[in-house]
Amino acid sequence: MTDNFVITNVQMLTAGGEVKTGNIHVNGDKISAIGVGEVTGENVIDGRGKFATPGLINAHTHASMTLLRSYSDDKALMDWLEKDIWPIEAKMTRKDIYWGAALAAVEMIRGGTTAFADMYGPCMDEVAKVVDESGMRGSLSRGLISFVNGDEKLAENVELYKNYHGAADGRITVMFAPHAIYTCPPEYLKKVAAQAGKLGAEIHMHMNETQTEINDSIKNYGKRPFEVVAETGLFDTGTLAAHCVWLSDSEIEIIKAKKIRVAHNPGSNMKLASGIAPVSKLLAEGVTVALGTDGTSSNNNLDMLEEIRLATLLAKVATLNPLTVPAAQAVQMATEFGAKAIGLENVGRLEIGCKADIVLWDMNGADWQPNYNPISLLVYSANSSAADTVIVDGKILMQGRELKTLDEEKIIAEFNACANRLTNQ
Repeated sequence: MTDNFVITNVQMLTAGGEVKTGNIHVNGDKISAIGVGEVTGENVIDGRGKFATPGLINAHTHASMTLLRSYSDDKALMDWLEKDIWPIEAKMTRKDIYWGAALAAVEMIRGGTTAFADMYGPCMDEVAKVVDESGMRGSLSRGLISFVNGDEKLAENVELYKNYHGAADGRITVMFAPHAIYTCPPEYLKKVAAQAGKLGAEIHMHMNETQTEINDSIKNYGKRPFEVVAETGLFDTGTLAAHCVWLSDSEIEIIKAKKIRVAHNPGSNMKLASGIAPVSKLLAEGVTVALGTDGTSSNNNLDMLEEIRLATLLAKVATLNPLTVPAAQAVQMATEFGAKAIGLENVGRLEIGCKADIVLWDMNGADWQPNYNPISLLVYSANSSAADTVIVDGKILMQGRELKTLDEEKIIAEFNACANRLTNQ
């Protein structure tokens, strides 16, 4: 079922954060009407017993890292990266990147995620193929580490932008991704800023993830990371900053002045003991704070519903205030704010004229009973397996838990062959 259809008699999360019951009319790739009344015809999805929300948006991940899920856990960030992760990633082939991303797409669609911001290594054109084939949205970037062949990597990001920005009917966008200040010194960041500025591209970068990162920046440059990076011009074309755990007041002022959007990764930050990002303070200051899973080697899943729950619970613990980041706001972080964070327009809201990126959650499970408040149930009670139907750009990617665009059985088989070869298991 594509092009024009109606979801009838469905409870929906409106753009105003309220729950209403009615019909959602989809015409082409957009929501054309929302209302009530009897609807008949062949192109009808029965929404009774379902809760409609905008598609979830994973604002920071490394999709093909699915290949390293459970490979190395319970270690400090730099030990984990330098001793285990980077050596294996150096062995990855084009085929590995494709099947790793394909499995990630299966997992994300099954969990109600419709868009993701991906930063990874070479062969990002393979991830673009997966985005195209799966029907998802992807904001893609070539991860840049300057130490070895930094200029070549930057050239690859330029080519990725020229070849894929706006591809797949606009579902693919491309950003530039200097990995972090500790892998990309200021002179290199100036090069990235110049190239991104020429193309009008935005930036996706890890910022202030650990205390060590802060201390090293002060030791090496006499300033905190945001202060150093701001001087390179990198923040001038639009920036998505992942993590932002350890922020000073002056850095928050830079974030506000440069209109930097933040991707909060509660699951990964907890698992790596990186700390708790000051989410409630950022939101109070008007900063766009989205949610991400990070990669599956540091999370270890791509479950955005879990990140929504962790975001609200962690914020309450951090502030000792049960009113901090209520359920509806946590969902907004994963939908509307997620769209803003990765640079998508008219996405992330159930509203006339917006893109038809919709998830129908099945409310018939035991964990949805009794149904006093669907928003609270989604955030505090439900599992991501409640995602029944997933729609992107008006195209159905999953219905009745059946994937429509991807061959899950083949993907799992090919994926495991790649994973076993990489790790010699």
